[in-house]
Amino acid sequence: MDRRTFLRTTLPAASVFSIVPRHVLGGPRHVPPSEKITHAVVGVGGMGNGHVSYVLRDRQAKLLAVCDVDEARLARAVARGGKGCRGYGDFRDVLDRGDIDVVHVPTPPHWHALISIAAAEAGCDVWSEKPMTQTIGESLRVVDAVRRNGRMYRINTWFRLHSRLYSSGWYTKTIKKLVSNGLLGWPITVRISPSTGFNWKVRGNCGSTDLKPERVPANLDYDMWLGPAPVKPYNHQRVHGRFRRYWDYEAGGLGDMGQHYIDPVQYILGKDDTNPVEIVPYAPWPQHPDAVGMWGRIEMTYADGCRLILESGEWGDRVTEGKPYFEGPKGKLFIGGRTDPPDLLDALPALPEPAPMVSNFNVSVKERRRFGLNEDTSHRSNVTVRSAVLAIRLGRKLRFDPVEHRFIGDDAANRMLDPPMRSPWHL
Repeated sequence: MDRRTFLRTTLPAASVFSIVPRHVLGGPRHVPPSEKITHAVVGVGGMGNGHVSYVLRDRQAKLLAVCDVDEARLARAVARGGKGCRGYGDFRDVLDRGDIDVVHVPTPPHWHALISIAAAEAGCDVWSEKPMTQTIGESLRVVDAVRRNGRMYRINTWFRLHSRLYSSGWYTKTIKKLVSNGLLGWPITVRISPSTGFNWKVRGNCGSTDLKPERVPANLDYDMWLGPAPVKPYNHQRVHGRFRRYWDYEAGGLGDMGQHYIDPVQYILGKDDTNPVEIVPYAPWPQHPDAVGMWGRIEMTYADGCRLILESGEWGDRVTEGKPYFEGPKGKLFIGGRTDPPDLLDALPALPEPAPMVSNFNVSVKERRRFGLNEDTSHRSNVTVRSAVLAIRLGRKLRFDPVEHRFIGDDAANRMLDPPMRSPWHL
């Protein structure tokens, strides 16, 4: 018998309202404790603090646990969490509690797969930071774990959910209506570039190639921070916000921004069940084995001829200034909302709306309805990003089979699909 049933069946109505606090009974602006969703945030650095804020602002949520391998960051998060929030240094201890509904995973990406899978196996729903995972093989394993355990999953990028696409001047919903109803024609070419409103942050996320060993801070469990990644001498540039500069933990600006920029495009083009079959990089080669380097352009082609052209604007002279964001044989969309032909948007009000999506994760958790950006759609956009990363690192054109999730005729690329983790960590 739950709390609400007990009160309803054992006490007269008048006495219930006289002795039970308003927040226990629920109602407008009050969620009873029995209906609150319990949360744990694993990794409370820059993005992790944002996740803590999400939970603390949500009247339907209760923050029960925070976790970090940095004792100083953990102490600050526990203080923010308030009464009832406990701190942990190992995410496995959080999962052992058995009373967590949602596990947030805003750790560096080399931890995303292990923690997401363990959370799903423990019966928790998962709210992960982008990118979904560090490799294509890990991404497949997360999809499998979420499905097998009947969990809800979301990636913390929401631009397919009818939000403005950064500084391009366009909204996902608008472009989806135009493309789905054939107003641009087919196939479509999409340019994701500074000239169309997208900053890839490439130069600022390049790593140093001459890192010197430093003493590990007393408050940091560096071995646990590395986790499944190879052991390399500690240097402050490897951790805490700068990890994106090193291949073992992330893939620079492309890894950081890739799912933000590419996921809504895949949704708009109807590519939620597939990926590009050809990836051509334009970047310096060989890339450093440890430090993320520069790239200029990546051309990606789907089986039906649609193309993604990614341009960093930070290496070489190949940025196509003045080119459209979306371009088809019948129409073009330019940054700032301009179209060719100019009257292209006149037909917009008469077009059918895109199918609705669940955009509130509380609805997913309580009603068991999949979030708009779930494990399947997140996986596909993650695979597109990861294949671009591998093309840069290998310095050559790759051909990909999106059904088998294998690169065609390229053993070196396939070995990088699912590289081994450092013992004792494994999937």
